Amino acid sequence: MKRHFEILDGLRGTAALLVLFFHLLDGILPYAANPLRHAYLAVDFFFLLSGFVIGYAYDDRLPGLSVRDFLRARIILLHPLVLLAVVLGALCYWFDPFVGSTQHPSGLRMALMLSFGALLLPTPSSSLPNSWLTHPLNSPCWSLLQEYLANIAYALVGWRLGRKELMAAVGVAALALVAAALKHGSLGGGFAWYSFWMAPVRVAFPFAAGLMLHRLRLQVRVPNAYAVLSLLLVLVFAAPAFQPAAYYQVFCVLVIFPLIMAAGAGAHSAGRLTALCRFSGRLSYPLYLVHFPFTAIFGHWVSATHPPLWRIVLAMSVLIVFLLGLSWAALRFYDEPVRAWLSARTRRKQASRLMQAA
Repeated sequence: MKRHFEILDGLRGTAALLVLFFHLLDGILPYAANPLRHAYLAVDFFFLLSGFVIGYAYDDRLPGLSVRDFLRARIILLHPLVLLAVVLGALCYWFDPFVGSTQHPSGLRMALMLSFGALLLPTPSSSLPNSWLTHPLNSPCWSLLQEYLANIAYALVGWRLGRKELMAAVGVAALALVAAALKHGSLGGGFAWYSFWMAPVRVAFPFAAGLMLHRLRLQVRVPNAYAVLSLLLVLVFAAPAFQPAAYYQVFCVLVIFPLIMAAGAGAHSAGRLTALCRFSGRLSYPLYLVHFPFTAIFGHWVSATHPPLWRIVLAMSVLIVFLLGLSWAALRFYDEPVRAWLSARTRRKQASRLMQAA
């Protein structure tokens, strides 16, 4: 039986929670004053984790697993929550009470945007009012599109690469990442049309590097790894607002994140810590996907009403509790049952095909 990397689960949860805090603070503070100003790098950390986990789970299975079956398994794992996130995003967009009637496009246009969102396709910038994002109904979906593209590349090519070829690919991707960061001034791109070209660059290096970390079995022993590495993520995201941020952020993605990854892979947990890490990991994906539309409404509320600080803090606290509860409910009562049903249905079809072939 394969080992489960509980500490990596916990770190995924830590990163998702920090993204939530970043977007909440983004609604009330300018970028330079946001104490988690670099937290959008959590996306690059997620890509690194994904490359590691995909390699660990499928490197020894793909020779006997078709590309179609691999991609079906990934869609079953990822897409039910994508659909929920897009629907929630559409509802929050339409019923946002702090933007007046500016976000009430025609029903036909909204249906079209829902269709684009359900397929993770970028939406033209002029398609919705008040929108400059590639995925305006739920912005984090931009990274899911890149995740799917990375999965396709892995299924077609990545799992076949030998160690030298993979290291060469990592090197080329690193150079592309550095060039993109220097051109843009930071790694804060990929989610909007003006920087959409950065999206595939941001996924290429961390995903390939995660795959390489798995294949090289690079692991580092760190005592109290979950607490230490979670704190390190906080410190990385809360570093000063360097201008330009490119040099610092590239260093984080190329060096710091792989070291955190290696330390998380080399650590073990036991007892309550294991349960905490696993729960945190399970909650991370729904939290990442469902939080943004609600934090957008929160930001619009602050801009429209200019509430006092105590009311902002109270609203933030309530919203955090609500989003954690919503994420758990989405996982427990929607995502896990739907995935179980789809997996069982797939197994029945595969068994039926095998019986017919026999």
